[in-house]
Parts: sequence; structure tokens; C-alpha cells
Amino acid sequence: MKNTALHNIHEKLGAKMVPFAGYNMPVQYQGVNAEHLNVRENVGVFDVSHMGEFIIRGEGAFELVQKITTNDVAKLTIGKVQYSCLPNGKGGIVDDLLVYKMNENTFLLVVNASNITKDWEWIQKHNSADLEMINISDDTSLLAVQGPKAALAIQSLTDMNISDMKYYTFQKGPFAGKENILISTTGYTGSGGFEIYVKNEDAETIWNAIFEAGKDCNISPAGLAARDTLRLEMGFCLYGNDINDTTSPLEAGLGWITKFTNDFIDADFLKNQKETGVKKRLIGFELIDRGVPRKGYQVLDEEGKTIGTVTSGTMSPSLKKAIGLAYVPSQMTSVGSAIYIEVRKKRLKAKIVSLPFYKT
Repeated sequence: MKNTALHNIHEKLGAKMVPFAGYNMPVQYQGVNAEHLNVRENVGVFDVSHMGEFIIRGEGAFELVQKITTNDVAKLTIGKVQYSCLPNGKGGIVDDLLVYKMNENTFLLVVNASNITKDWEWIQKHNSADLEMINISDDTSLLAVQGPKAALAIQSLTDMNISDMKYYTFQKGPFAGKENILISTTGYTGSGGFEIYVKNEDAETIWNAIFEAGKDCNISPAGLAARDTLRLEMGFCLYGNDINDTTSPLEAGLGWITKFTNDFIDADFLKNQKETGVKKRLIGFELIDRGVPRKGYQVLDEEGKTIGTVTSGTMSPSLKKAIGLAYVPSQMTSVGSAIYIEVRKKRLKAKIVSLPFYKT
């Protein structure tokens, strides 16, 4: 197992560490609910240095990224970020990712930790122009400073105007005494904030500077467990749970990042799927009966017939309700419809609701 550059800090803070995607990662510090609610109300800091970062550079970089991702990279301008996914040539998803346009011939791709090798090999397979590809994952630390007070907490650490940055944009400049730091208005929580990319050797210094600068904003560390409950309240997909190599972006409700203005891998397949309709869709539900849904639980209809499977589930700290995501037949996705979740051999009543669960 690898350790992030902040491992010693997590241990000093008393974090509960767990193996995740080949890393020892902090799952929680003072508790999931407290960390979750502090991100919703104030500001929390996550170490997500396990994520993967690839640089694609050279003449033809645009064409390659356009070919391998479903979103329209032509809409990206320098300083903007795009959420997208890598189609697998069979109607499924290799991974979901962020695409940063650094300059006209350079893109930064940020991928999921568990898929770093898989994604690298997939992209390299399609790198017919032999573009320069650099895997900087092992040299890069990533801090997610999330919450409504994030800008207030860290603005004093830079002369860049980060407080007025628009969603899904980025800047590079001095931060906490270090040069050339990339700060983007991205995140996985739905409560606003920033993701900060730094060299491993600068991670501890910058972590400490952030906590010192944000001490009047109720800043606190947050672990992977709170990150998961926060993203689920927003209905954000998690690779390996809600999307994978067997789910199409259209089935997962990701039609908004599937643009047919360009020719990408699986474009024809997905265009046909859009025209003919998908057989299953990812829906959000909340339990009416008492219980907590978990990944893998069966979804039943009124007659007790299995119609789908829960892909993610939790007790929402913000809403104090049990919520989840599941795939069900497309004809059974009407908001307000009753479904049942099999929890420990009991049928618990639930209802389909619109996403996101948590609305600001």
C-alpha cells in the first residue's frame, strides 16, 4: 500500500486509515456526520492525492482528447475544466474524468485512483499520433477545500482572485508561498470550493497553511466517508458503483456530457441508443420504511419481483433520510413511484425522487 505525502499528518490527527485504491487513506477523523455537515455549512479539507493525473501534450492533443471523451472538447477554452467520460468501445464507460485545457496543445486529465493503469493503457492505445503523455500521478498531491466558506478561508494565501472564479475554471499562480500552483473550482461535494494540485514535497506546507488561514472559518479535515455521503446527496456517480464498463452514460443520466457534435469512440452506438431509448436508467430513491440501503441490495416491484439493484446507498446526514441510487427498467422511473428495497430479507418501501437529493 502507498501512503500519500500527508500520511503523517493524518496519523497525528487520529484519522482512521483504510486501504483504498492501493493507498492508505483517511476514511474519517471526528466522525462522518460531523465532517459532512461542516462541509455543507463551513469548510472541510480532503486529501485526495490518490487520484490520477495525466498530461497529454503536442500537436494533435485536442484531436486525441476529443476522440476518447464523450463531451465536446471544442467548447473548452484555456483556463476551463470539463467533466466527461471515456467510452469503452462497447457502450460502457472506462472511467469518468476531468479535462483541463492548459493551452492549445496541452491537456490535463484527472482520473479515478482505481483506474489509473487501466485509463493510461486505454488512452495510449488510441494515441496514434504518438503524442507526449506524462503520468504525474505519483508526484502530485491533491487537496480538496470544500464548502461555502472555502474562498474566505484561503483567499489570503494568494494574490490570485479566487473568490470570483466561476464554476469549473482554474488558475495557476502563487499560493501559500509556493509558485505555479493549480487551483480549480471543482469538487465532489456540491457545496462549492476548490481543488488544489501541488507537488508532493509541498503538500504538508500547503496543508498547514490552509488550516492556519481558515481557522476562523471552522475549517476541519474530512475523510473519504464524508466525501461519499456528500457526493451521494448530490446524485453524483461513483465509478465502480453507479457507472462501470457495462453501463452507458445515457443509462447513468450523463447524457449532458455526451455530445454528438463530434466523432468520439462509441458515438454511433450511443446516438442510436439515444434515438431508440435505453432499457434501464439510474434513479434516485429515498426509503419510507426504516432502514439503510447498501450497494448490491435488490430493488423489487409491488409483486416482489426483482427489477434492479442498488448501486449506492446511505443515511443522508443533511436530510436525515435513507437515500440511494439504483438501476431500474426505463418504464418504471416515474418520480413518486413506489419501489421496495430488500434489506436483510425484509421488503422496505421506498419512492423514486428527483436528483439531486440535497438542494441548496
